[in-house]
Formats: sequence, structure tokens, C-alpha cells
Amino acid sequence: MTQTGYELQQVGDGAPIKMWTRGVPVDDKARDQLARAAKMPFIFKHVAAMPDVHVGIGATVGSVIPTKGAVIPAAVGVDIGCGMMAARTSLMASDLPDNLEGIRSAIEKAVPHGRSSGRGGRDKGAWGDPPSETVEVWATLVHRFDRIVAKYPKLERANHLVHLGTLGTGNHFIELCLDEEQRVWVMLHSGSRGVGNAIGRYFIELAKEDMRKWHINLPDEDLAYFPEGTDHFDDYVEAVEWAQDFAKLNRHVMMTHTIAALRGQIAKPFTAECEAVNCHHNYVTRENHFGENVLVTRKGAVRAAKGTMGIIPGSMGAKSFIVRGLGNADSFDSCSHGAGRVMSRTQAKKEVSLAEHVADTAGVECRKDEGVIDETPRAYKPIEKVMSAQADLVEVVHTLKQVVCVKG
Repeated sequence: MTQTGYELQQVGDGAPIKMWTRGVPVDDKARDQLARAAKMPFIFKHVAAMPDVHVGIGATVGSVIPTKGAVIPAAVGVDIGCGMMAARTSLMASDLPDNLEGIRSAIEKAVPHGRSSGRGGRDKGAWGDPPSETVEVWATLVHRFDRIVAKYPKLERANHLVHLGTLGTGNHFIELCLDEEQRVWVMLHSGSRGVGNAIGRYFIELAKEDMRKWHINLPDEDLAYFPEGTDHFDDYVEAVEWAQDFAKLNRHVMMTHTIAALRGQIAKPFTAECEAVNCHHNYVTRENHFGENVLVTRKGAVRAAKGTMGIIPGSMGAKSFIVRGLGNADSFDSCSHGAGRVMSRTQAKKEVSLAEHVADTAGVECRKDEGVIDETPRAYKPIEKVMSAQADLVEVVHTLKQVVCVKG
């Protein structure tokens, strides 16, 4: 029988931590990091930990941190608005070619991905000459960005237009998947790219400076915060909301170019607007919980209000899930954002062989080289156990299995 519900962790005089982690491993360092966040005096009710919880930079990945009267920039992180988009096409598995290498290659040409190191030449993960769709979308964002830059001129140099509609590196991906009825889906994962990173880093450092200026001692300097009512609070909220909008539009532009690449490889006409889902999993937003208006920061967590659609991806070789929220009040209407790491990137590179990576990604048209070992399936928690641990947070609508995976 599937166990549901949370386990309660209480450390000292901090707020309680409700953990949906039955049957999945949780690193002690992640528990300690959660406990430090729970000590902050403005935590509302409790902190919620999702089953994919693991140590993060600044705040724990897989955490939901509700606050009243303050916001912690490092709890949002630097990949502001990172999230998922999925769209079901009218294609079936039988419409795909036997060899999927051409489709992967076409997607890789259509969407800039990865990053070129060094200062010479153009970064391969950015547009050299942004296409018209990207320029048009940027035009809807630029006026608000200019207002932010007027106050914080250093942000003007960040990659913005040239990163709009690009994938990035790390755990970001574009996949072609099949559902339980052999229908073809396109699914992708990315965020606010260079400009979001610049905004995140700038305000994290600004919050730390404020703490030093006000002589506020913290259990962890990464928990530096902006109190509501201060200029920096308002400016951060404005900037983070803009970066979240950039991230959502970034996914739309990538989806447009991915679908176009697919049309170039498959002669059969098809639609791709069916059941589209676009959700953040690194963000802050104002919501009402337990009858009060609060700020909810989800770092590696997805909104799962009753009836709200979401996406929970597995690793490069595992299943992914299109889910519908059950509206669990104790989780602040949240669920996990994926499987969650059990190995750091460095550890995965040391402990997982290329032969193991090739075996674990059998049947998937994807990179099979040393450069993606840090993203290999063994670096992640088993997605089935993660889903079992949050059976009271979401219901599964579709189960997807990738057949093509493009990594940065």
C-alpha cells in the first residue's frame, strides 16, 4: 500500500518542517540546511520539504518557504523562474522515423544550447543574430527591464536578448517523449538564463550587504533577506517577477523552434497545442494560505493547487509525469520538481562509468559521452519512489518516457 503524508521534523525553537520523504533518501546536510531556514523569525507556519529534497546553494532544493514580511533572495536562487514546458502533439510513435538521430540533430541546430568557455568568439549557447520571433518577444519585456536597469545599471550588461529562446547547460534539456498511449510529446526545461542569473546574484549580494550594515546575525549568510517595506524589497520583487516572465517566454520561444525543427523532419502534418503546460519551479509569488496572504518561495518545487497542472521530470533515462495538483494545504499547494539528486555532479563524474551511463540511457537518442555523466540517471533518486512519497500532493495524468534527449 502506498504511504502518504509527511513526517514532522522539529529542531530547537525553529518552525516545524513537514517532509514528504517517506521511502526516499534525505542527506543529513539537507536536513541541517532546512533547519537553518526554519529558524528565520518570519517563517509562516512551517517549512515544507518535497521528496526530491537535496542540498542547494543558498537554500535547499525541493523546499517550500512561506514568509510574512520578508523575502530571501538566495532561497529563490540564481536560476529565477526555471521550470518546465510540455506540449502533446497529434503524432503517434509510429509516425517517428526508426532512427531518431536526425531529430536530435535538428533540435540541436534550432535551439542554442551549452556554453562556450573562454572569451574568444561567440558563446554557442547564445544567439549570434537573434531570430525575428525572439526579437518580437523581447520587445514585450524590454520596457520593464529598462526600469530595473535605471536603478541597477550593472544589470544592463547581462545576456538577455541573445539568451531568449536558448537552453543553457546542466540539468536543462529538450526531450521528445511517448505517453502511455504512444502519443508524442515535446518537453523542455530551462529558466531565465544569463539575465536571471545576474539579477539573482546581484540581489543576493545586496541582501548580504544589508545584513552587515544592520548588524543582523544569521544562522547562514545565504539566508540574508529584504524586509517588506524597504526599497530593496520592492526592487527585488519587481526584478524577480520580470525574470520569471522572461523564463516563461524563454520556454515558449524554445518550444516554437523545437516544433519547427520536428516539422522539418516529419512530413506528416501535425498539431502541437494539445494539453500544453508551462510551470515554474524556482520562484517567489504572493498566495493565500491558511487564511493569510504570504510570500511563497518554491526552490525546486511546483505549485500543485487543486486542479493545477504540473510537470515532474525524471532523469535522462527515467519516466516523467504530467500531474494534476490535489491542493494539499500542509504542502502550501506544492509538489516536487523532479527526482532530486543523490550524487553531486563531482561525485557522479567520479563514481559512474561511461558504460553504466550508456546502459542506463539505452533506447534514448541522447549524448553518450563523458560530458554528461554528471546528469546520468544514477545521479538521481528513483522517480517512482519520489512519486509514491507525494501521492497526497498530486495525481498522475500522463506518464511519459523520453526517446530523444538534448542536453546543454
